[in-house]
Order: sequence, then C-alpha cells, then structure tokens
Amino acid sequence: MTDWLISIEGTEAGHSLALALALLAAFLHAVFGALQKGRHDPWLTRGAIDGSYCLMAAPFALFVVPWPEPHMWPIFAGAWVIHCLYKLLQAAAYTKGAYTVVYPVVRGTGPLFTVIGAYWLFGEVFNGVQWLGVAVLMAGIFGLAAYNMMYLEAERDTLNVALALAFVTGLFVALYTTYDAYGIRATADPFTFLAWFFMIDGFLMPIIAYRRWHGMENPPAVGPLMQRGVIGGVIAFASFGSIMMATRLDNVGEAAILRETSTVFAAVIGWLVLKETVGPRRIALMALIAAGAVIVEFGG
Repeated sequence: MTDWLISIEGTEAGHSLALALALLAAFLHAVFGALQKGRHDPWLTRGAIDGSYCLMAAPFALFVVPWPEPHMWPIFAGAWVIHCLYKLLQAAAYTKGAYTVVYPVVRGTGPLFTVIGAYWLFGEVFNGVQWLGVAVLMAGIFGLAAYNMMYLEAERDTLNVALALAFVTGLFVALYTTYDAYGIRATADPFTFLAWFFMIDGFLMPIIAYRRWHGMENPPAVGPLMQRGVIGGVIAFASFGSIMMATRLDNVGEAAILRETSTVFAAVIGWLVLKETVGPRRIALMALIAAGAVIVEFGG
C-alpha cells in the first residue's frame, strides 16, 4: 500500500485519489464537528475523542509502522503545539455559538490562508479561474458572518465572540493544514506520520476534559461519553488521515479548498441531527462556499 501510494504521487491517478480523499474528508469532518458540538459539553467530547484515537494509534505507531526519522521529532513537536491551540480555540468557539454559525466560518476562513501558505511553502500557484473560486468561497463566508450578525437574536450576547473565535480558529486550520502537509512529505512512509501524529496529538485534551468533568456539579455519565469518543476517534482517523494523504498525493491548496464542501454537509447535519434552525438564506450562503470549492477544482 505504501509503495503504491508513493508511486502515484504527482500523477493523474494521484490527483483523482486526492480528490476522492478530500471529498471524503469533507463529509467526515462535518460529522466530526457535529459530534463535538452535539449532546455533551464540547470540551468533554473532544477529550474523549482525543483519548480514544491516542490509544488506538499507539500500537500502530509503536509496533507496526517504521519508526520516524530523527528529523521528524521537531516536526511532531510543532504539529502538537499547533493542533493543541487549534482545538482549544475550536472548543471555545463551539461553547459560544451554534454549530451552523461557527463551523462554516472556521472551515471557510482557512482555505484562503492555506492557499497563500501553499504558495510560500510548496510553490503552488492558482490560475485566474481558481482565484475566482476562492473569491466566491470567501464571499459565502463573509456573507454568512454578516447574516449571522444581522439576524440571529438568540445568541446576540455571544455572537461577536463566537465569530471572532471561529475566524482565529480558521487561521489555525490553514496553519495546521500546510504544516501537516509539510510533515507528511518529510517522512519516507506517510503512515509513520499518521500513526505517530494521532498518538502524540491525543495527550492534552483528555487532561483538560477530566479536570472539567471533575469540577462539574452534575457531570455526565462516563459510558455514553466514551462511546461517543470511540466513534469520534474512528471518524478522526478517516477524516484527518484522508486530507493529510490528499495533501501528499496532490496540491495542498486544492485539497484544502475541496474539503470546505463540508459546509453543505454541516448545514444538513445541523438541521436534521442537531435540530438547529438553518433557513434558506444561510443554506444558500453555505452552498456558495461549496461552489467556490468546485470552481477551484475544475478551474485547475
């Protein structure tokens, strides 16, 4: 599997597989976000998810994949810091705002800065049509933010904070996307990066979640919380693993943009599962974000 994946890097077959992986990551990331925002406190859910995928990844990291090369340890350290900050910001944003408010801004802010980062780090260049797609995507994002500012009365007291946290979280999405793309390309075996990344990445949030759970007046039962954590851990492997592999096989910027079709899935999940009010205008703006991603892909 590893040899085959490496052999198709930069080829048409690699591009097609990267496209499929990015779209898979889009759907699964929307599910992952809804899982964190759903029944339980977002901090507790994230802690259960991280602890689960840390334990699941450990046997593969320690006994299955080749051990990382010496130069990978500083890269893993940097990835751990970036992802910890991202998760702290994301949990804070979900605490302040509804899923359908926070998620599109987080996922839509990141691509613009990812494209810029991919240019500086990997020399990737977008053509005019692709930049039009980025503009369409950003129009949907800022249109959605403006709509929320104008019409959402129920969360008026926390809306500004939620949007600000979502925007900063989006910057960290761009940072970890480009940094992880660099990391997975820096090792000979991409599965080495994935296994060690998930094991290392799962250390912090379980500690924060336990402290939060222990301090609650009526903490939730551990069983259902951990069940959600295991499900989220499996989804995380498939979602984050897919997008990381896509960035190794093909252009980082295009993969990052395609992943933002997750906003459409997020709208449906927020409406059907979380019972949040979405409305036709917000759906149209989320679809505009997805349309920008499609323009980027086919404009290439």
